[in-house]
Amino acid sequence: MTLSLYIARRFFWMFLRVLGVFFGILMLIDMLDQLRRLSGRGVGLVQALELSVLNVPESLYNILPLIMILSAVAMFLGFARSSELVVVRAAGRSGLRFLLAPLAVSLGLGVLAVAVLNPLVAATSKAYEARYAAYAQGAERVLSVSEDGLWLRQGGDGSQTVIHATRANADGTELFGVTFLTFDREGLPQERVEAESARLVPGAWELAQVKRWRLLAQNPETGAEASAKGALPSDLTAAAIRDSFGKPSSIPVWELPGYIRGLERAGFTARNHQVWLQTQLALPLLMSAMVLVAAGFTMRHARFGGTGILVLLSLMGGFAIFFLRNFAQVLGENGQVPVVVAAWAPPVAAALLALTLLLHLEEG
Repeated sequence: MTLSLYIARRFFWMFLRVLGVFFGILMLIDMLDQLRRLSGRGVGLVQALELSVLNVPESLYNILPLIMILSAVAMFLGFARSSELVVVRAAGRSGLRFLLAPLAVSLGLGVLAVAVLNPLVAATSKAYEARYAAYAQGAERVLSVSEDGLWLRQGGDGSQTVIHATRANADGTELFGVTFLTFDREGLPQERVEAESARLVPGAWELAQVKRWRLLAQNPETGAEASAKGALPSDLTAAAIRDSFGKPSSIPVWELPGYIRGLERAGFTARNHQVWLQTQLALPLLMSAMVLVAAGFTMRHARFGGTGILVLLSLMGGFAIFFLRNFAQVLGENGQVPVVVAAWAPPVAAALLALTLLLHLEEG
C-alpha cells in the first residue's frame, strides 16, 4: 500500500507540473492572439489577460489526454533512470501490478475532469463569448431551447420581436405553432401574431393561417385580423439560427441530457450534442488508455538503450489515438457511424492494444 501511494503521488504531481507548463504556454499564445485581433478596438494587456483566462481552460480541457500521456512518459522515464523500476521488480511486484496506481490516478482525474472541470469550462466559455462579443461589438445569440419549445429574437427599425414555436425543422427555418410578439423602443408590446406555420425566406417570414392583434388598441380582440397567408419582415438567416445554438462544449455535462431532450422535442437534430456527451463520458477511459500506451513503450530500464526512439513511438501512439478519437467524433456528428461507436471505440481499442503490448512484454 505504501509503495502504491508513493507511485500515485509521484504521478499526480507530475501531471500537475505538465498541466501548469501547458497552461503557461497557452496563456501566452492566447494573449498575443487576443491583442492581435482586438488591438484596434482599444483592448489592452489587462483586457487580453481577462479574455485569455476565460478562453484557455477550454483549450486545456480539450488536450487533457495528451497531457496525460506526456505525464506518464515523464514519470516512467524518471523511474527507469533512477532504477526504481528495477527495485520494484526485485521486490516481487510485476509491471502490471505497478501500473495499478497510475491507472487509478488517471481514472480519478478523468472522472474529476468530467464531473467538475467540464462545468467550469462551460461557464468560462460562455463568459468568454459574452466578453469577446462586447469588445468586438458582435451580436448575441438569437435562439434558445427550453422545456416548452424554442425561442427566437430578431430586431428591425428600432423594434424587437420575440418568437416562440412549439417545434421546428432541423435547421430552424420552418416553425410550427408559432407566436410573434413585437415590442417598440421603450419595450412596450405593439403587436401579437399567431400562425400555424412560418417559413423563413430572404428578408421575411412567410406565415400560414395567421391571426394578428394590435395590442395598442383598447380591445385588441375586436380589431383582430385573420387571414390564410401573411408575412413579417425579418433580418434572420438560416446561418444565424444555426450559429446561435453554440458549441456543445459550452453546456455543462450535467445539463446536456435535458438540453438534448429539449432540442429533440423542438424538432432539431441533437446528434452533435449526443456525440459530445458520450465523448465526455468516455474521457476517463481514454486517459487511462494513454497511461497504458506510455507504459507499453517506456516502462523499461534505461540501460537497455533506445530510450529516445521508444519515447517518440509512445508520443506518436498517443497523438494517433487523440486524432483518431477526434476523427471518430466527426464521423459520429455526420451520422457515418453510431454515436456510441464514435465515442467509445477509440479509447476501448487503444486500451486493449496497449494492454496486449504490456502482456507480451511482461508475461511473454
